[in-house]
Amino acid sequence: MKTINERKTIRKYSTKDVSEELLNRLLTEAERTPTMGNLQLYSVVITRSAEKKQQLAPAHFNQPMVTEAPIVLTICADFRRTTLWAQNRKADPGYDNFLSFINAATDALLYTQTFCNLAEAEGLGTCFLGTTVYMPQMIIDTLQLPQLVFPVATITLGWPDEDPSFTDRLPLASIIHQETYEDYTTERIDCFYTKKEQLEENQHFVKINQKETLAQVFTDCRYTRKDNEAMSAGMIAALKAQGFLK
Repeated sequence: MKTINERKTIRKYSTKDVSEELLNRLLTEAERTPTMGNLQLYSVVITRSAEKKQQLAPAHFNQPMVTEAPIVLTICADFRRTTLWAQNRKADPGYDNFLSFINAATDALLYTQTFCNLAEAEGLGTCFLGTTVYMPQMIIDTLQLPQLVFPVATITLGWPDEDPSFTDRLPLASIIHQETYEDYTTERIDCFYTKKEQLEENQHFVKINQKETLAQVFTDCRYTRKDNEAMSAGMIAALKAQGFLK
């Protein structure tokens, strides 16, 4: 059984199947996750078929683990179930708004993390795909998500077929603030990021991208202003289409 300090992101999986029994047990145990008002504002779409994985892949920039992992889980912010429950019980739901999306997205992401912890403790490997919110309409269409359901996280799941190195993390002092927020001075930024910048793999990252600093790799290559603004517009359009924004 692995602990949180041993966890690694797994992108390559063996052909060994993940049983329905094990998957359902982990999904059930993850339901003990904290949730707003005990409403469990999330749903999970399980994808096992090769055909459906191929359909999902373009929404995730065709990252190979989407089609190669035995299972792909799409975790959705879901206020549809609660809304229909209310409507069927003589109640007047008011959950077609942005606050409700944030509440449901929070529930979904908490559930996602709990599930990952449980799965990894069993020896399974997971990879969290941040691409889920980049082109959500493609996922909505592929999975036929109805109004008030929105994809917020995707997990590839299977038995590991690799043992990658640990990824670096910033020191604790860089993320904590005592009593009030202490803003970051140039000196503090240097203190917190210099070690990360000096790692051999990160220096190689800078070199192959032909940049001067590691920060430029993120701003100019990986997460650009142009892409962020375009994908923000797409996400807002999808939120409107799904009924979370007027």
